[in-house]
Order: sequence, then structure tokens, then C-alpha cells
Amino acid sequence: MRLLLVEDEKALAARLERVLTEAGYAVDLSHDGHDALHRGEVDDFDAIVLDLGLPGLDGLTVLRRWRAAGRRMPVLILTARDQWHEKVAGIDAGADDYLAKPFHVEELLARLRALIRRSGGHASPLLSCGPLQLDTVSGRVSVEGMPVTLTSHEFKVLAYLMHHPGRIVSRAELTEHIYAQDFDRDSNTIEVFIGRLRRKIPAALIETVRGLGYRLGEGAPAP
Repeated sequence: MRLLLVEDEKALAARLERVLTEAGYAVDLSHDGHDALHRGEVDDFDAIVLDLGLPGLDGLTVLRRWRAAGRRMPVLILTARDQWHEKVAGIDAGADDYLAKPFHVEELLARLRALIRRSGGHASPLLSCGPLQLDTVSGRVSVEGMPVTLTSHEFKVLAYLMHHPGRIVSRAELTEHIYAQDFDRDSNTIEVFIGRLRRKIPAALIETVRGLGYRLGEGAPAP
């Protein structure tokens, strides 16, 4: 899952980037409102953590412009402004959640997991597809109750597919959502990760839709 972290306080941004990366997210950083506005308009993110007190363009204006442009990604406002009317203004501008500083990183991670789940139509933190289960809280994957060991990139690919079951996902989309912008991306590696996943989970669960991409489904035919 790919996140945009918009925070002008460099030390906090670096700390949060480290925490989010360790939690398995691909993280893009932005430190001012104009850059954040542009990134949110042209790139697809699974969620955005947005500070309000930004240089150049304040966070509420950025958020309003995203929503006016039809951008629907989940947005979590993260700010030192904790007055109730400011929270209302953030929610009315289109925010999906609000977390005031100071905060515990565990709460931030829990709120992000919930936002991403809900945006995909999932109420439970446990994602299932036939005998396959992925626990979004613990990061554990199992098949018929037996644990499956995955590399970080294998997990990211599988998690994205499990958040979008039954939908065709292209290699380009997977590449876009498992790597941050400054990462040396190669969509050909997606085939490698898919191949490895098929050796660790029931291969028929991941269907190759020729010329289009991959689809996760229960009992899809093997390629």
C-alpha cells in the first residue's frame, strides 16, 4: 500500500516515514501544500496523512481542492490543531479521520489500516479468499490455518490484491502501489513476485488475465 505523508516538520516527517515503512507501506514525502496538491492530483495513493499547518498552501485548502477534483483517496488529518471546530472543518472539507498531535504511532497505524480497509469495502481486519487469510493487524498470512512466510514485497503484492478481490489489477497498478515514487521501479519484477506467491499459496487463487493483469478470486483457473 502506498501512502503520501504531508508534514512540514522535517524531524517528525522522518520519524513517521520510518515507522510507516517498517509497517510495510511505500511512503512518499511532501513538505509543502503546493507539492502535496500536485502529488495528490496526479498520483494514486491508498491513503494520505495530511498536516494542516503547511507552508505555501494550508492543508484544508489542499484537501478541498482534491475533493473538488474528484479525488477520493482516504485522508487522515494529522495536526496540532485540536479544537473541536477545527476538527469539524477538517471533516467537512472531506477528511476521513482526524488525529491530533501529540499521538501514539500505534493509533496512527490502526487508523490507517481501518481507512484503507473501509475504502476497499472491508469491515474486518481479517481478509479472506477461500482458504487464504491475511491479518492486516499482525501481518500474518495463512492457508487453511497454516502460516505462510512471505518476503516484504510478496506481502505487499498479496495485500494489495486481497484489498481488491475480484478486480483485474494491472502490473503497472501493482508497481504504482508497492513502491514509493523515488524507488527504482521495474514492473517486470511483479511477475517474479506473483510466481513466488503461487508457490506459497494455492496457485489458482491468482488468475492471469492475459494482456490486462491479475485477479484474485476463489478458485480462479490456473494460468
